[in-house]
Amino acid sequence: MNGGLADLLVAVLAAMLIVAVIGDVRERRIPNWLNGAIALAAIPFWIASGLGLAEIGIQIGAALVVFLLFAIAFRFGAMGGGDVKLLAALALWLPPLAMLELLVVMSLAGGALTIAMALRHRLARAEGKLKIPYGVAIAFGGFWLIGERYLNQFG
Repeated sequence: MNGGLADLLVAVLAAMLIVAVIGDVRERRIPNWLNGAIALAAIPFWIASGLGLAEIGIQIGAALVVFLLFAIAFRFGAMGGGDVKLLAALALWLPPLAMLELLVVMSLAGGALTIAMALRHRLARAEGKLKIPYGVAIAFGGFWLIGERYLNQFG
């Protein structure tokens, strides 16, 4: 395993998550090129992490399951397309159990974000449908797991 390269790639992932957050907050949009870059950057991460073909297959399968499940949420208007693609791209980086942890953290952060945005919308007496930048919650989950990787030395 090439820890130095893997660590560098995780730092690149963190930077791309920051770009996703900025775009989602400003425009309520996560660009396809960014989601594609996150997905493609998983390939050198797999190599640097020493994953075998079976493990890579599991990563791809898990990402496909995540994409399909959240595509259903998109279909019913519960999530944006960029959010669905971002989750699937992150699933390429994370083992399935870590992806489940991300989904739990994302859900909690998303709930808090939704409450805060709804309150702000109501206090401002804003018109129209409330749009939640859910990429913020997704990125929070990603940062949570990145922090776990480097800060939780006792786990």
